[in-house]
Amino acid sequence: MRPGFLLGEVGNGLRRNFSMFVSVVLVTMVSLFFLGVGLLAQAQVSTAKGEWYDRVQVSIFLCTPDSTDAPGCTAGAVTPEQRDQIESDLQGLEPLVTEYFYESNAEAYDRFTEQFRNSSALESVPQESIPASFRVNLSDPSRYDVIRAAFEQAPGVDSVEDQREVVDRLFAFLGALSWGALALAVAMVVCAVLLISTTIRLTAWTRRKETAIQRMVGASAFSIRLPFILETVVAALLGAALAVALLWATVRFGITGFLSELLAGESGLVSLVGERDLWLITPFLVGGAVLLAVVTAWTALRRHVRV
Repeated sequence: MRPGFLLGEVGNGLRRNFSMFVSVVLVTMVSLFFLGVGLLAQAQVSTAKGEWYDRVQVSIFLCTPDSTDAPGCTAGAVTPEQRDQIESDLQGLEPLVTEYFYESNAEAYDRFTEQFRNSSALESVPQESIPASFRVNLSDPSRYDVIRAAFEQAPGVDSVEDQREVVDRLFAFLGALSWGALALAVAMVVCAVLLISTTIRLTAWTRRKETAIQRMVGASAFSIRLPFILETVVAALLGAALAVALLWATVRFGITGFLSELLAGESGLVSLVGERDLWLITPFLVGGAVLLAVVTAWTALRRHVRV
């Protein structure tokens, strides 16, 4: 089949079935939008887990040059001797302390820059202000007070923190949000499949005389079905493009714009998903839309259109 003739057939089909074409575009757009929201919410959960990892465990933050208010930091930044003493004291608290590890200033800063890569405040935070720490796992998390009493005022210790309950509530909320969006996306994808299948059947019925003539002149089944499939792919691509545009506007103006500034003003630095996360999932959204369109159209044509 010549490309010019094929493109002409696709164009004529889109014009004659414009309302159905618009319906497929809109349902594809809504489906992919909610799917994108669900995927971004999952990414936010992962980002939050890394950001709040120190609060899931008991964290013993060591003194930095700026830690002058803590009782254990009157002499300035933590010294190697103080750090070794803290580690020795942790070993002495077994079996309550099941395991621990030390995170240096450089490691903490690398993690910090990755977590807050979408925050404009990142450049204003020097590496020296990010504290080194010991991350501690307890056999009985309810005995956190034992760790706090042992290290809260120890030389070289800035603070001891454990906010497990706060983090659990945050994760539960974000998890419910992401799964709710994904469940709605699945429902919309089912609607998209049904609509595409119905559209294919109706379009093929209105063009049954043309397909009959094509069969009579010896056209292959593939060449007869190809225009229908391409029309569906065009609608899916346009719907995917609109969905990505809506997601970009949501991320750009709603998350990294308004929401990021609001949360930063209330509670300091907050790491949220950004445009980088959106561009990472865009190929999956577009590719999934095309694949869904091709499979659904081909299946509908084989089942309901005799060529």
